Amino acid sequence: MPPARPRILYVTDLAYPARGRRYCDEDILLTSRLRDDFDLALCHPRDAAALMDAFDAVVVRNSGPVLTYQDAYDDFRRRALASGARVYNPLSGRADMAGKQYLLDLTVAGLPVIPTVDRAADLDRLPEAERYVVKPRLGADSMGLRIVPAGDLSGAFDGDVLVQPCVDFAYEVSFYFVDHDFQYALHAPDTDRRWQLERYEPAEADLEFARRFIEWNGLDHGIQRVDACRAPGGELLLVELEDLNPYLSLDALDDTGRDAFVDALKASLHRFLAAPA
Repeated sequence: MPPARPRILYVTDLAYPARGRRYCDEDILLTSRLRDDFDLALCHPRDAAALMDAFDAVVVRNSGPVLTYQDAYDDFRRRALASGARVYNPLSGRADMAGKQYLLDLTVAGLPVIPTVDRAADLDRLPEAERYVVKPRLGADSMGLRIVPAGDLSGAFDGDVLVQPCVDFAYEVSFYFVDHDFQYALHAPDTDRRWQLERYEPAEADLEFARRFIEWNGLDHGIQRVDACRAPGGELLLVELEDLNPYLSLDALDDTGRDAFVDALKASLHRFLAAPA
């Protein structure tokens, strides 16, 4: 009898209405390829907690903003940590998985991130700008984000929102990693067409920038996306470190690029399953 194959519960919301993207296409592609190596079932994020005990690992992919199912996610996280379930990405991430506190921490630490504060008393720590980005501390996928003129940035706020200068960037660029291994980079050369992505060939300094945040996050396994912008001075600034369910924009890659990513993901999952619990 052949050895039993690892069983994976793949968490996705195939009906999530992403703007300018079709998350479901990406997960249909990935699951069709992962079935070569694993016994696999798909489920909605609201069902993950009830189903996960029957599987060797839970892979969280395009499950949508947690805010839309916060109660179910909190239950899933609590039960997974209590039972020692293998969750990929592991639940020890320090970035978006844990909220937006990391943007404040990285600002205080002086790392290359868009400066961020969450209290009115700290506004003087931000560089002067004509406009500011105001977004909910628990926001996701641009939910609740506002652009506010400097003259309207008034009133008290105390930890419930994040405030950043509105950076007049040249373009946005994202770096995609599996475990600590760089896979590819994509950028949006037209700032008015955010999701028209093209391959980006990073300079060594760009990769050093991205790896700095991957190392900071400390995840041994998993998929991470480092989102950055090219500031007016030419430097890269971190916009977001997505370590929960980063969309991968695999449709922007050619067949060779997609095959390489799938191979890297399969190898990572095998290592993850073989590692001590």
